[in-house]
Amino acid sequence: MATIYEQLGGEDGMHAAVEIFYERVLSDARLAPFFNGVDMEHQIAKQRAFLTLVLGGPARYSGRELRAAHAPLVARGLAGEHFDAVVEHLGATLRQMGVGDAMIAEVGALVSTTRSDVLGT
Repeated sequence: MATIYEQLGGEDGMHAAVEIFYERVLSDARLAPFFNGVDMEHQIAKQRAFLTLVLGGPARYSGRELRAAHAPLVARGLAGEHFDAVVEHLGATLRQMGVGDAMIAEVGALVSTTRSDVLGT
């Protein structure tokens, strides 16, 4: 059975998904302030590698542990509502790419396993 990564189109699909995802996130007034001063080219590459790993693609993620990486954002107010908004944008991105509801729910469930690490709870 193909991994979710493969079902989304592999590397090309992941590139497209992350680009669309960040267009959505950066257009969201609730989330955009958390990216002020962030090198978005670097951020996009890290997110692509992270989602690739989480969704069953090649393990190329070499970023910091999620709790440590997000701790400064939590200190600036990152909370559950922001995490939920990110998951919603990811789902909308996948829907825009033609992914069905069952796979979107599966991806959402996988990403949601990172909630406590991202929010430091």
